[in-house]
Amino acid sequence: MRQILLVCCLFIQLAACKLMPKEPAAKEKTQPFSQFLNDYYEEKMRLLPLEATQNGDSRYNDRLVADFVDGYRDTLKNFYTRTSVGLAKFDRSSMSENDGFSYDILRWELTTRIEGFKYPYYYIPFNQFYALPLTLGQLGSGDGFQPFATVKDHEDWLKRASAFGPWADSAIVYFRKGIAANFVLPRALVVKMIPEMQALATDQPEKSLFYTPATRLEKVTSDTTVVKRLKSAYVQVIRESIVPAYKRLADFLKNEYLPKARATSGIGALPGGADYYAYLVKDQTTTTKSPEEIYQTGLREVARIRGLMDSVKTAVGFKGNLSAFFEYMKTDKKFMPYTKPQEVLAAFEAIHTKMQPSLTKMFHHVPKTGFEIRQTEAFRAASASAEYLQGTADGKRPGIFYVPILDATKFNTTSGMESLFLHEAIPGHHYQISLQQEDTLLPSFRRFGGNNAYVEGWALYCESLGKELGLYTDPYQYMGALGDEIHRAIRLVVDVAVHIKGMTREEAIKYMMDNEAISLEGATAEIERYMAIPGQALGYKIGALKIRELRNKYEAELKDAFRLADFHDEVLKDGAMPLEVLEKKMDAWAGSLKKR
Repeated sequence: MRQILLVCCLFIQLAACKLMPKEPAAKEKTQPFSQFLNDYYEEKMRLLPLEATQNGDSRYNDRLVADFVDGYRDTLKNFYTRTSVGLAKFDRSSMSENDGFSYDILRWELTTRIEGFKYPYYYIPFNQFYALPLTLGQLGSGDGFQPFATVKDHEDWLKRASAFGPWADSAIVYFRKGIAANFVLPRALVVKMIPEMQALATDQPEKSLFYTPATRLEKVTSDTTVVKRLKSAYVQVIRESIVPAYKRLADFLKNEYLPKARATSGIGALPGGADYYAYLVKDQTTTTKSPEEIYQTGLREVARIRGLMDSVKTAVGFKGNLSAFFEYMKTDKKFMPYTKPQEVLAAFEAIHTKMQPSLTKMFHHVPKTGFEIRQTEAFRAASASAEYLQGTADGKRPGIFYVPILDATKFNTTSGMESLFLHEAIPGHHYQISLQQEDTLLPSFRRFGGNNAYVEGWALYCESLGKELGLYTDPYQYMGALGDEIHRAIRLVVDVAVHIKGMTREEAIKYMMDNEAISLEGATAEIERYMAIPGQALGYKIGALKIRELRNKYEAELKDAFRLADFHDEVLKDGAMPLEVLEKKMDAWAGSLKKR
């Protein structure tokens, strides 16, 4: 997941390589359009400073905006609307291929963003999964995407952190507006948010997570006066701004918001919730598929993958039904061989090493961006999934694969370690995001942009490459991969059912546990994630199914002319795009091969 905490889902973003040459005449002809695209990106970064920081743009590293308040929403809506009007003035039919992609991608982005302003998302400023307060903790730890390499970096962060107090006060105001409008979070989510806020509030500034960058100041400057000044500033910001803000949020959620939280699980229970969910489905899948169509697809996929799982169970000689096999994999100690987190991280690195020789046969282009595997920070590990944090295009920050390890002795090897690495790391998010960011010929809004269905769809498709990459030779690792695949299929069922079919949180948890080898704690965290960010979990399977569908089609049509590495290069070449645009592009690619 891209999630990046920022946009979890939002996550997320980017890829490209092997660009088509552009003729000078066409480039000169479309210069006004190139400038238009550049202006769009520049203003967007000014309005979304955290996204700018994530993209390696340091100009706004000292800013923090409350993106849910009325004034900000009006400004953002006006910006998107003004850009949409400007886009319509360009003649799409006369554009080069690459400019045409930019036009189609931007048109989808603007139309979707503008439509989103119809819905009262601002009544819920954050939740237990997608939350600026959690993102702030990751940034303030010094190990996120906020840089701390210079004195100015530290000064920028201190200004940004100082704005958290007003941000928290605004969040409380809008949560209260939500209470008045009967647009509130489920109680089951609010009870998770309270300890998250409490954990980040400490009465000893020097022991705070947010003081960590101050302990590294001597590596930044040898000027002891500057070090002393900045350390004092850290203590002041933590004591006077950060900690009081977390305490106010915790107290508000516990004493005022929790009693007003709802017992229902899905947003369909909220005013206008069904229409809002239909919009989120369109946004997250970049398709016109209805929730019901996606639900039925999920049921079919769950049945298909259960059949494959049953064949693995039979092959290993397990006596008992599939539920008993799940329980065996979850509980047998032989599947929990680790004693400390470092051993878990080393096991993931071993997966990387094992498949390395086969990668060169499947990809002509690999990223220059560095890559690391890290343990998820303790303060957010309980609510976190494994995830990928993108690196920066300039190579200063590597891509990071984060693995939450609450207790290494309970980390289960049948949880799909190989498929997880393929998805979150290589060749999933790290290849796609890094290649796109590294492509300087793409307009910036595409280099640093993306959509859920393409980004997560690519990553999930990469899980299906395991056998071709020399993995899944252990039947239990293959079972884990099937578990990951059915997990995404289950999402199609429970996400729709929870939000518009009246399925309860408890029923969704049971359905998940009945169909995959997942613990009660794991299933609970997953279902509560879907409750918090409706529709986001649908993009994975919908995107992966489309990429696999295209691959199968071209293999059948092109026969001996089909080359898998060429297919992968073409999927990634022009970066993330809505699935409809991707399919048209890929059909044109296949058509050109037929003519050779």
